Amino acid sequence: MCLCMEKKRTNFDYKKHLSSWESLVTSYEQTRAGFISLALEKNRKATPFVEEAKALKSIASTIESPIELINITQIKSALLTASGVSDKAKKYLTENDKNEAIKRLIENFLEPAAKDFVDELGYRFLLTRGDSLGGIIRNLGGVLGERKMTRMLIATLSIQGISYCYLHSKSKEWIVGSQDDADVEIFLKGLSWNKSNQARTLIYNLTVPIVKKNVDLCLLDAKPEQFMRRNNKNSCHYFPSNYIALEELKGGIDPAGADEHWKTANSALNRIKKAFLSNDLHPKTFFIGAAIEKAMAKEIFNQLDAKHLSNAANLTDDNQLISLCEWLINL
Repeated sequence: MCLCMEKKRTNFDYKKHLSSWESLVTSYEQTRAGFISLALEKNRKATPFVEEAKALKSIASTIESPIELINITQIKSALLTASGVSDKAKKYLTENDKNEAIKRLIENFLEPAAKDFVDELGYRFLLTRGDSLGGIIRNLGGVLGERKMTRMLIATLSIQGISYCYLHSKSKEWIVGSQDDADVEIFLKGLSWNKSNQARTLIYNLTVPIVKKNVDLCLLDAKPEQFMRRNNKNSCHYFPSNYIALEELKGGIDPAGADEHWKTANSALNRIKKAFLSNDLHPKTFFIGAAIEKAMAKEIFNQLDAKHLSNAANLTDDNQLISLCEWLINL
């Protein structure tokens, strides 16, 4: 009797937080809150560019005419940016090319602005910086979603009294976690813990060799020190049997893109299942999304009932996310 109940619980863990497909749908309030959070983060990301523009204008205001800018070597990089040259493009230009771009900026735009040339310089600097910001923002939903998932997972581990360590994105070192780690989710690229004497290591944005594609989140039956990057084939992620669960996460909140995001995620999950099936392996797959509309909610729930998908949760619903984190920790 107990064995049957355990089997049932394992097969339908998603029913702990999903009563029907309607449970997955993102509400208007959740969408609104998501857009506000995204707007605040966009402004935070834009702040360094605005401060750079202020510094550039302050230095430029010490001269009388635009042509004198050529002599201020410390702002040459900023002048190139104002000329419309991106950081990436700078690598491919010679010094003569760079000087020519700055001269054209001065002749065509700053000199015609006359006494307002400092403001004109600031505007054009921000225009190019805006392109860089646009690239960052395009991935912002996914980044914020990953951070929320991370913070909730750490909170769930802490509440259960389970110690953990995390992989720092810059130092590439595993660091013992503590409650003093403010904003740890910003630079965390992996988590590891022990449950019932079993080591579990979670890696974000990992190119899975057997799949030959990047996967948002992979749970491995391995100790943290067994994970090695730089294409080291002795690393635990090169052994398909180590994979316990793999996830696709879509953090974008815009309802207009929800269906397309699910199609992309569903294709990726099917590709994952097919790759592991070729090795007679059946790791669990799960999906987390911020923008979930009715049609995709029905499809996701049908896949859960049919056991094509192991678990799912709406990123904007804390209770669902906590339940999924508990499930993940106990795998």
